[in-house]
Amino acid sequence: MTQMHLVHPRPDAVLFDCDGVIADSETVIARVLAEEITALGWPMTVEEEQKRFQGMTGAMLNEALVARVGPLPEGWRKRVGQRISAALHAELEPVPGVIDAIRSLHAHGVPMAVASNSGREELHYKIAHLGLTEIFAGRVFSHQDVAQPKPAPDLYLAAASSCGMHPARCAVVEDTAMGIRAGIAAGCRVLGYARHETPGLRESGAELFTDMSRLPRLLGFAEAS
Repeated sequence: MTQMHLVHPRPDAVLFDCDGVIADSETVIARVLAEEITALGWPMTVEEEQKRFQGMTGAMLNEALVARVGPLPEGWRKRVGQRISAALHAELEPVPGVIDAIRSLHAHGVPMAVASNSGREELHYKIAHLGLTEIFAGRVFSHQDVAQPKPAPDLYLAAASSCGMHPARCAVVEDTAMGIRAGIAAGCRVLGYARHETPGLRESGAELFTDMSRLPRLLGFAEAS
C-alpha cells in the first residue's frame, strides 16, 4: 500500500461506491433484510445476507428470493423499503474517516462522483443525510440512471463522464467484488476498501486498503491544510 502513489499518477477524478464506502449502511440494511427473508421461510442471519446479497440491486435480490421461496407477498418490496428507510433515518452514519477524506480531496480540487446499485431515492437520501450533496452535486448515479447495474461498467462510465474525465484517469473506491469488477471493466484504477472481510475482495484485482482516512495519501494527495 505504501507504494500505491509511487506507481500510479494522481487520478483526475475519484468515483465512490456508497454503501460500505461512504455510508455505513450495509449492516443496517442487512439486518432488516435478514429479518424479512427469514419471515419468508428462508432462515437468514445478517452475516449470511451480506455474504449472499451485498452489492445487488433490489431487482437482483427479488429474483434470488423468488427462485428460493416462490412469489413474494403483495407489497413486500414496498414494505421492506419503508422499513429500510426508517432504519437508515434513525441509524445512518458515515464510514469512519470518509468525510474527512472526501473533504480533503475536495479541497485539492479533485472532482468526485458517486456510483451505486442503490435505488435513486435511497441513494440521494444517504448523500444528503451525510451532508455531501454540495460536493457531489449533479454527480450521483444509481442503477436507475444507467442501462445496466454493476458489475457492468455503465455506472462508472457515467460517473467518469460527469466529472469530464477519461475512465483511465479515474480512481474507483469500492468494497465489494461486484463493484470492483464494474470499476475494472470501466477501465479505472480500483481501490478496494477492506474494512470487513468481504467474499471475493482479496481475489478481485483491486488494491486493498483498510483505513479510509488514508485515502487521499494513497491517491497521491497530502492532507489539505
